[in-house]
Amino acid sequence: MTPEETRARLLYRDGLMLVLDKPAGVAVHRGPKGGASLEDDFDALRFGLPRNPALAHRLDRETAGCLVLGRHHKALERLGLLFKQGKIGKTYWAVVAGEPAAESGAIDLPLGRLDDTRGWWMKVDPEGQPALTLWRVRGRGLWREAAVAWLELEPKTGRTHQLRVHCAAMGWAILGDPVYGARADVPLQLLARKIVVPISKSGAPVEVEAPVPPHMREALAACGWAPDGVADPAPAAPDL
Repeated sequence: MTPEETRARLLYRDGLMLVLDKPAGVAVHRGPKGGASLEDDFDALRFGLPRNPALAHRLDRETAGCLVLGRHHKALERLGLLFKQGKIGKTYWAVVAGEPAAESGAIDLPLGRLDDTRGWWMKVDPEGQPALTLWRVRGRGLWREAAVAWLELEPKTGRTHQLRVHCAAMGWAILGDPVYGARADVPLQLLARKIVVPISKSGAPVEVEAPVPPHMREALAACGWAPDGVADPAPAAPDL
């Protein structure tokens, strides 16, 4: 991206941190095999500071939405501690294949590495690390002649691929997930929708929302999402 395009994706900025609207399909940092990454563009986000901002956490390559950056070393230490302690609120939106039987619930399934040959691929593993995800249905519908649901997901732990593995384990994999679900001709339907960061010890937490990316609009609309981000209201009862 050009410096102007990178700055245009900025959702929030203060003296300690930035929140960037990460595009889907871009790695946040350069992998062992090299290649382009979002970090390549961080020079455009210095805003007068002597060094580039740095990642405070990670998002999968195919996940869009809120990505937090620390603007200097002390800010990164503070953010790292908040993430480690689970004090940062994270809300994701996903469109999943199938229909959850309930309207909300919790997925409490430990996760471990699939095997030594699959890199970061994960699986449900009784001997793995604890992983907890809260979920609720925000809408249901039919998309491309198949039942789908719009879920709001809150990971209470930060395991690799947690939401993708948990949804697949429940029988409703995230659409477009070629690893844990059926392969689809659509990008991964997963958005880091909102982040809540209590960065200040005395002020209110910073709350930031990412817009719905173009590649998720059609499937979300099939579940009742409207362009203003609010599900279509139920029709008013007729006057009697």
